[in-house]
Amino acid sequence: MALGRALIWGSAGIMFAVFIALWLAERGTLPKFAETWRPALYAYILWAACLCIAQVVMHGEQGKRTLFILPAVLFTVAMVVFPLLFGLTIAFSDWNLASPDGRQFNGLDNIRQMWTDPFYWNALKNMVYYTLAILGEYVIAFGLALLLNSQIRAQKFFRVAFLMPLMLSPVAVSWMVGKSMLEVRFGPIARLARWLGWDHPSFFGTPEIARATIMAMDAWTFIPFMMIMILAGLQAIPKEVQEAARVDGASPIQTFWQVTFPLMLPISISAILIRMIFKLKLADIIITVTSGGPGGATDSVTSFIFREYRDRSNVGYGTLLAMVYLVIIVIAITVFMKLVDRWMNPRY
Repeated sequence: MALGRALIWGSAGIMFAVFIALWLAERGTLPKFAETWRPALYAYILWAACLCIAQVVMHGEQGKRTLFILPAVLFTVAMVVFPLLFGLTIAFSDWNLASPDGRQFNGLDNIRQMWTDPFYWNALKNMVYYTLAILGEYVIAFGLALLLNSQIRAQKFFRVAFLMPLMLSPVAVSWMVGKSMLEVRFGPIARLARWLGWDHPSFFGTPEIARATIMAMDAWTFIPFMMIMILAGLQAIPKEVQEAARVDGASPIQTFWQVTFPLMLPISISAILIRMIFKLKLADIIITVTSGGPGGATDSVTSFIFREYRDRSNVGYGTLLAMVYLVIIVIAITVFMKLVDRWMNPRY
């Protein structure tokens, strides 16, 4: 036991000493002995190895069982917690890659800038529209899943055909649809719109039409994902349940609303939740097709942060926006899950 404790606390002391020395060297208090924070990585690996060895030394067989999960926990800490802490230090810094001064701590200046940034709040508002569009995508996906679950001709062909948009990358969809088919002068969809009477078709010229076009392109790409999840749920429903409803005299509509839809609620919630996670990361289609235009009308938070990094080289401010957005996502997903749990499991 004494040897195990000595391994843990001795390696932990070395790790913290290395961290403090690197931090003081970066601030100029100590002479700089390393160009990067790589010694901190080596110190963490040493501490992690000593911690694993100490578990076996101190607890024997129980310690060996701990080794099945402990390395994964330590790897998660290294890949998630440390970068998050480093990101927090950057978020409260003035770090512009075009500036020769490097990273400088600026306190709450980035928060004040975010609070008065109309483009960031506009991007957040757009994300509300994009997220609400998931309800329409869910209805379409459920309808397609019901169609493919029924006995129709060429069922296998339609399943493959409806899944094809999901096989394409969003960047490929952006160029194929947004840059080619919707091109104002020579795009086939624009020509069809002129033939139908739209004199000057512009799918990205006005804010409302541009936002709706981005929603449609994103929906076309990811509706098959929701459809395949719902289709798997429909095929898992026992046929006897629906046959019993028909024997009891229920119409097809009553069977759907009183039998099929309630049984599909768990898989539906899972599909919507996963789709929300993908939607909150929406950026590639917007960056490729509109770059957030016209006037930020199609900007998502992710695309806005990307341009803050790429175009303005403002690493500190962009990192703060990303951190705030992460907090908003965690709160939104938590509230959504709480509401779903209260709706599906009411407590009287």
